[in-house]
Amino acid sequence: MEQIIIDKFRKSIHGQLILPGDEDYDEVRKVWNGMIDKHPALIVRCTDEADVIAAVNFARTQELLVAVRGGGHNVAGFGTCDEGIVIDLSPMKKIEVDTVNRTARAEPGLTWGEFDQATQVHKLATTGGLVSTTGIAGFTLGGGFGWLVRKYGLAVDNLLSVNMVLANGQKINAGPSENAELFWGVRGGGGNFGVVTSFRYQLHDVGHMVFGGAFFYTAEKAIELLRFYRDWTPEMSDELTTMVAFITAPPEPFIPKELVGTPMIVLALCYTGPVSQGEEVIEALRSATKPDIEHVGPVPYLALQTMFDDTAPNGIHSYWKTEYFGNLNDDTINVLVEQATKMKELSHFSAVHLHHWGGAIDCVDKNRTAFTNRNAPYVLNVIGQWNDPESADKHIAWTRNFSRAMQAYSTGQKYLNFMGDEDRSRVKAAYDPITYERLVALKNKYDPTNFFRLNQNIELTANGA
Repeated sequence: MEQIIIDKFRKSIHGQLILPGDEDYDEVRKVWNGMIDKHPALIVRCTDEADVIAAVNFARTQELLVAVRGGGHNVAGFGTCDEGIVIDLSPMKKIEVDTVNRTARAEPGLTWGEFDQATQVHKLATTGGLVSTTGIAGFTLGGGFGWLVRKYGLAVDNLLSVNMVLANGQKINAGPSENAELFWGVRGGGGNFGVVTSFRYQLHDVGHMVFGGAFFYTAEKAIELLRFYRDWTPEMSDELTTMVAFITAPPEPFIPKELVGTPMIVLALCYTGPVSQGEEVIEALRSATKPDIEHVGPVPYLALQTMFDDTAPNGIHSYWKTEYFGNLNDDTINVLVEQATKMKELSHFSAVHLHHWGGAIDCVDKNRTAFTNRNAPYVLNVIGQWNDPESADKHIAWTRNFSRAMQAYSTGQKYLNFMGDEDRSRVKAAYDPITYERLVALKNKYDPTNFFRLNQNIELTANGA
């Protein structure tokens, strides 16, 4: 590419253009997943929507491969690329909170920690990620769930409208009464249709304090706990969101020294009803299987939102697989525990998360958004994570083998935000057939050249028709 073309583009934007050889290139090109090591030809650090439009137009005219980066947490590494252009939205962090209507308009460079800081000033929140350094953008476009999900629904269920830049450089708004079909597709269709430059969310009166934390159990109690969990979850209040995790006990002050580094199973929770009722709500859990460690009680919502931050440090090498389950019968539990025990041979960052859904998720009509896999009550995320590059093969093999072992018991569906190196046939498993065809029609209309293809990609119809 000629220098005169690059210089002209640099002058057209308000943000920073970074090229190979620039002092901060190696730092800026990194994404959260340390396993991803790409070398883009240009990185555009956008500061406003005009920069995004300029970057899209430049990439199109120069026929460059395009990666769009928000928080950079996408496990497959779609926020960067080799030899193409990265449209980096991370400097775009404006947020406006409307306390009267309980809404927030937020730019795509925000992380959930930054978003929560702004809304919690007013005791408000919406469904956000379980790790506060996760970006709001990709998380929302793929569905998005966290501690508020059973009470208030997925992030896409709380999305009121978006502003976008399309592949042709056009700015467009999408909401219930404007470009409604595109708005439907954005809510669960990922980054397939354009660059979202602002999100408007519904907020809720959560308050500063919730009842939450985690119970820790030694590994030999796993089957007993999961059988109780299976019987307990159908009776849960929608105000209670829970997750079971297989972990290696971390060196936290509340973990006895003799248990640090040992396999444990954790039941983490958040109750968004009256804090004073929290103890009563979890009494059945406490009585059923005696925990070895209790770390629960009234807690600031902001603190709960950072509870898992240390498990996902920036630069960790990460490889995931995902499955949905319609139930947790004894065979499913036995295989799940059997596979999880093999984790002891891995880095202490590796984990298995079993999320309980239902509640508000299942109350939304499946045709309202492109996110349709709402009725399976359990979602599994198998997380291989490590720091030593030499141990990659071992962690990847464990993750894949775990997923294969569970597929006989799963629904066959996939959660978009947990998908890693899936081929396109597996992307279809994130949707029912009718929904997928609607998404294909939207892709044909709004991105007929597959300009935005570094994502969990929706396949174009042949010849875009």
